[in-house]
Amino acid sequence: MRERLLTLALAFGALAVFATLFVHGGELGGRRTALPTTVERGGNGLAGALGWLREERIPALSLRERFDTLAQRPGLAPSGNLLVVSLPVSTPFSGAELKALDAWLREGNTLLVLAAIADKPDWARSGVFWTDLQDLTGLSYEAVRLRNAGAAQPKREDLVALMAAAVRPLASPERTTLIPNGAHPYLEGVAQAVAWSDYPWRVFPWQVWAVKVPRDGFVLSLARQRETGEGVLWTRPNGAGTVIVSGFASLFSNRALGLADNARLLANLVAASLSARGAVLFDDEHQGLGAAYDPAKFYRDARLYETLGVLFLMWLVWVLGGTRLRLPAQRASAPREAQLVRVTGAYLARVLKPAAAARRLFEHLSRRLANRRSAPAPAEAFWERLEHEPRLARADLERLRGWYERAYAGERVPLKRLHNLIVHIERQLAQ
Repeated sequence: MRERLLTLALAFGALAVFATLFVHGGELGGRRTALPTTVERGGNGLAGALGWLREERIPALSLRERFDTLAQRPGLAPSGNLLVVSLPVSTPFSGAELKALDAWLREGNTLLVLAAIADKPDWARSGVFWTDLQDLTGLSYEAVRLRNAGAAQPKREDLVALMAAAVRPLASPERTTLIPNGAHPYLEGVAQAVAWSDYPWRVFPWQVWAVKVPRDGFVLSLARQRETGEGVLWTRPNGAGTVIVSGFASLFSNRALGLADNARLLANLVAASLSARGAVLFDDEHQGLGAAYDPAKFYRDARLYETLGVLFLMWLVWVLGGTRLRLPAQRASAPREAQLVRVTGAYLARVLKPAAAARRLFEHLSRRLANRRSAPAPAEAFWERLEHEPRLARADLERLRGWYERAYAGERVPLKRLHNLIVHIERQLAQ
């Protein structure tokens, strides 16, 4: 009983360690990347923005479907909505949804694109999103210094060194600041807004980007970056709708929303974009959260806990009934005669000196010649008997006497040859 209780205690200890690693494995394994989704409560997530809007009774929801479903989405007004998209994305845009998005914007909706141009949170360290940005907004960007005539072209080794530095995280997050260019409803009451970078946001010294205005419209630059003086907030009309582009992807993240005037800027954008029946939509689909991904529904399912209960009971039965801390004692079978002889011979071969073994062989031979008396015959009688035996060869006797003298002198004697010679002599005497 005591052994079973100890087994049960150790099993529950192992289960507790497994549960700890399962729940906190990501934190123990090192730095975890927080994606810009509404379920992410890490520094770069958008759960804070979603929760804040809902507390203010502003309709806000997570969009986990592609953009071509916006027009048919039940309960969503046809116009007066705000869609928030973070770039770069993990799920590419399709041509059908880009076409549907353009039509949806022209109906009187607003698109807010948070693009990692002048900042680089950890989820945006790849930095490849220029085509997506142009497809979504109709705006394109180019490097100003490389466009200018006479700009010095970088060397290959400089490029390699800069690229290597770009993939190394900063020792501590770097803060960059947005300041308004002038008065605008979006920037009312906003003196500055703060963004954070986990990786170097400017990889190359010549990385100064300028927006390229489309031919069929115009773009208004609303704010600039304090550190460089370059634009970081733009807006342009699209039919009856509006496209807003922020060069800071982390403006409304969990760690930045409460700093400076970030929340005020978000409130202004929402107030200017939403109609009475409008809603704020956060694009989670293109950050990897599809409609099939619903963790709350998964954990509410009773079948999950039933399955876990059955597995726990099976594991408990196996631990208590099929495991043992102490291995059963194994009874060794009795050794055979040949094995005993072999083991004894091996032992004697290791501890018995050849001279002592040879003397013992001579004593046994002397007893047999003396008609098996308890004591061996004297040496004189032993050799007298052998020398007067006509059936023995003189060469055998001389060899036997030589080994006899060496044995009693403590010298090494070839035991195998001595044994064979004694057997041969006894056979000759028995004839």
